[in-house]
Amino acid sequence: MLVKAYAKINISLDVVGKQDNGYHLLEMIMQNIELYDLIDITKRDSGIEVKCNIPYVPTDERNLAYKAAKLFIDTYGIKGGVYINIRKNIPVAAGLAGGSSNAAAVLKAMRDLYEVEVSDEELIKLGLQIGADVPYCFVGGTALCTGIGEVVKPLKPFKNHILVVVKPNFGVSTKEVYGALDINKINLHPRTTDIISAMERNDLEETAALMKNVLENVTLRKHYTLREIKKDMIRQGAINALMSGSGPTIFAFFNDMLKAQKCFERMKERYSEVFITRTI
Repeated sequence: MLVKAYAKINISLDVVGKQDNGYHLLEMIMQNIELYDLIDITKRDSGIEVKCNIPYVPTDERNLAYKAAKLFIDTYGIKGGVYINIRKNIPVAAGLAGGSSNAAAVLKAMRDLYEVEVSDEELIKLGLQIGADVPYCFVGGTALCTGIGEVVKPLKPFKNHILVVVKPNFGVSTKEVYGALDINKINLHPRTTDIISAMERNDLEETAALMKNVLENVTLRKHYTLREIKKDMIRQGAINALMSGSGPTIFAFFNDMLKAQKCFERMKERYSEVFITRTI
């Protein structure tokens, strides 16, 4: 099977509490974009083998696609293995859920390849063992995610809006960002209900004006470059720009393809991972 694993952006990300085990309680509006990894997955007699076109991506049990395949095989007593070839387009360690998206795609593909009678709900629970973004990646589209990210409520599609995505030349540790976040010092929280309302009306201007990510408080303070990227994209005609997830990727919405193209070309002069894409 050849499957697409789509990237996501956070149109809003709020931290609303913290569990005793250290996990943060979140309220996020997630959105798929037309940027994807291609995963070629083939049955084999035994074992799991992962290949990837990006040399620094691990292909052993640290890889989330590998973890997904192993978890599926172990859980359902599969007599056989799998060969997974990942052609990555989604930047790595970027806040775009590339790894989680790969894991979700592998779980779906394994169910079909091995013809296992298992519900979406059960696979979503399985995916949560791999990472908090996997349940959303399994459902996809436009969704409100709560809890640690595992409670996924689909929203009215917010599709076909133009955006430019910039991943600067460094990664960010999600664990470190959450570790450095002081919930008591978050002065402005996203108005999640108002954002959802604007998205349901398909009002791009209001959605872009309201979008907010509280993790910017940590990542933007540490990386001045990200503030510059945001300012630059707005100067180039973006309606607004925001960091996705824990960063460092910045995305910006445009209501005009020509402006988006100019911004894309300017950003390409400075950064190697720049994309012009749409919400899906």
